[in-house]
Amino acid sequence: MYATGVKLLSKYLKKKVIFKYGFNLAPMYRRTNGRVIFVSDDLMTIDIKIPLNFKNRNYVGSMFGGSISSATDPVFMVQLINILGDDYVVWDKEATINFKRPAKETAFASFTFTPDEIDTIKTDVAANKAINVVKQVNITDKNRKVVFAKLTKTIYVADKEFYKAKRR
Repeated sequence: MYATGVKLLSKYLKKKVIFKYGFNLAPMYRRTNGRVIFVSDDLMTIDIKIPLNFKNRNYVGSMFGGSISSATDPVFMVQLINILGDDYVVWDKEATINFKRPAKETAFASFTFTPDEIDTIKTDVAANKAINVVKQVNITDKNRKVVFAKLTKTIYVADKEFYKAKRR
């Protein structure tokens, strides 16, 4: 459903606009309390914020860890799907979140890929048909100084034809 909407909207809007507002309006992402606040033109950088409010404040007044986890969970996967295009299958495989200190204010995270990383992913998939990509992101305060948590994501990327043949 979402992919079809993106294809239709891409005739009229830039991909970065569709990405930002698509995320922020999608019911499953809205419930996380996270908001996409910046998307680069090439989708290589996505910034989110997770405001601390009554919806995600826990018993001791800090941000509920599940809110941090759910707000950061889908970003790398959807970002990579949109960067790589239709010739690849991309799935979240594993996530680990290491909480460093309580978040008692709005939290921020910046999800980035470099052109070299994308070239490496494409080269490795061409050679191996399927790979795991490991990415890390810090969840921080607004000045990017205090680290509340470190998220490590493992993302499965495969050649679409290989994946289809494997699933038969």
